[in-house]
Amino acid sequence: MKSIAALHDAVTPWSDGLEPSDAELNGIEQEMPLILAERDLLDAQIMTLDRTPTEVDEQRLRRACRRVLAARTALEDRAAHLPSSGDAA
Repeated sequence: MKSIAALHDAVTPWSDGLEPSDAELNGIEQEMPLILAERDLLDAQIMTLDRTPTEVDEQRLRRACRRVLAARTALEDRAAHLPSSGDAA
């Protein structure tokens, strides 16, 4: 009987390219304000799952929604101002 090692190249080749590239890290950094705003919105929603939302909860939800919308708008504005790689000369 022949055994297969988990790290054998034929089964699971190990690649040095497993780390994110600089471009991917820059993309994540650009999206970080939106990611954080969405996290805050999710936190506000989770806090109201098992109870009736109070006025403070509703204010927190509205603020979080506004932050998400503002972050999405800012991200879209930045993307609109970047030159497209497919533009014809």
